Order: sequence, then C-alpha cells, then structure tokens
Amino acid sequence: MEYYFTTILGCSFEEAELKAISALKEKGFGMITEIDMRQKLNEKLGVDIQKYKILGMCNPGFAYKALQAEEKIGTMLPCNVLVIDKGSGKTEVSAVNPLASMMAIPNKELGVLAAEITGILQNVIAGLK
Repeated sequence: MEYYFTTILGCSFEEAELKAISALKEKGFGMITEIDMRQKLNEKLGVDIQKYKILGMCNPGFAYKALQAEEKIGTMLPCNVLVIDKGSGKTEVSAVNPLASMMAIPNKELGVLAAEITGILQNVIAGLK
C-alpha cells in the first residue's frame, strides 16, 4: 500500500495549488498550515530546490471524530498535501494516504474513519486531472 496518492497536472505550480485547495475545500477541508519548502531550505541552508509546498489540510468534522477515537492522533494531523514543480509546465500534487498512516494504530473506530478520509483524498487527487 502506497503512503500517498499522486497525479501530474499540465499547468503551472500556482494553478495546481489553487486547484488542489479548491477541490479539497469542496469536500470540507481547509488549509491550516502552508510550508514553502523552497523558501525555508534556501533561508536555512542556502540551497535552491524546485517550488515545493506542503499544505496542511484539515476537515474539522473528521478531525474531531479522530480525536474522539484516539487522543494522540493529533501527532498525525493535519492531512498533508504536496504541490511540487516538476518543470516544463508540469506540477505534481500528492496527498497522504491516511489508511496507510493509521495501520500503526490498533483502533478499529479510527481505521473506519481513516478509510473514509482515504477515499475522499484519493478521489480528490484523481479528479484534479
């Protein structure tokens, strides 16, 4: 089982980022964190990489249910979505596979919830094309 879902879009980095955020918003997710890895790595290490953002996406309803099922699940929240510039007008968008992440936690209620969220994220990523 892969730990992420991914797709390649034939559009700019900025357009792919907006598409991903919009598609997730339609499913009740909102962005609570944004990490510009290109900027941070340049700032901290003086290195230059392709445009690469980590978007911390959260669906409050699912987050609440997950916290009710497993108090320490916050260590695995939010759902991370990557936007990576692949060059030549192509951008990769990837999302964590919650079901793969939750395999380490022996909690049936959480497993059911993870399966539901996995289906949503998988469909969102596949639907970006």
